[in-house]
Amino acid sequence: MLLWNTIAFFADVNPIDFITKTQWNPENDKSNSIYGLLSLLFSTLMVTLGAMIIAIPLGIGTAAFISEYAGERLKKILKPAIEMLAAIPSVAIGFMGIVVIGPGIAQLFGLNNGLNALNGAILLAIMSLPTIITVAEDAIHAVPFSYKEASYGMGAGKWITLSRVTLPAAMPGMIAAVMLGMGRAIGETMTVLMATGNSIAFPNGFFDSIRTITATIAIEMGEVPYQTTHYYSLFAIALVLFIITMGVNLIAEKLAGRYRKLQ
Repeated sequence: MLLWNTIAFFADVNPIDFITKTQWNPENDKSNSIYGLLSLLFSTLMVTLGAMIIAIPLGIGTAAFISEYAGERLKKILKPAIEMLAAIPSVAIGFMGIVVIGPGIAQLFGLNNGLNALNGAILLAIMSLPTIITVAEDAIHAVPFSYKEASYGMGAGKWITLSRVTLPAAMPGMIAAVMLGMGRAIGETMTVLMATGNSIAFPNGFFDSIRTITATIAIEMGEVPYQTTHYYSLFAIALVLFIITMGVNLIAEKLAGRYRKLQ
């Protein structure tokens, strides 16, 4: 159904215009409608990249701390707390972005409001952290202790062993952690719908309001007339999102396989 509806859409809309135009303006009058993917795609990738810039160092650093430095009592506190963070509904995270993080961003940077890409990136980073931390911690914990013993035997300290031996050995698992976190960020709907402003204009930076692909589908699918060009366009952007997600997974598997061969 996804593929068939996408084909039906491209029967009415030039694929080159769909990919290259920056305006998304479906109207009842077919002749005045504009279906440009570029602003939605750029907004989706921008907010995801921003989330990963925040979440990757925090996630891997936290995983390394839990695995290598935290005592047993602290581990028993941190691990359930991280799992509870993963259980928070996305609508609650979005609400926090509206009433706490958004006003904080507006006050800090002198903006009219904080409903922008930076707000969405911070919230998506929060939502991605439990996945990244959990998977990365498992990968670090799975590194054979003999690797560490050999490093200690050569006179290396704990930090050198962690940075030069343990983390490189756990790299395939950490790549998987990052890709799973990225997939979580790309596919999130409610949080970005609530906290990013939903402006369809092409963004110039993280302080601009944006609308992602997932938010567009959520906003427009409930009101679009059935079997119209607008209706089919939502399936077309859903297919683009599917291709992006599949591409991320394929790249992750290729990178992880390359690191396994090097070990």
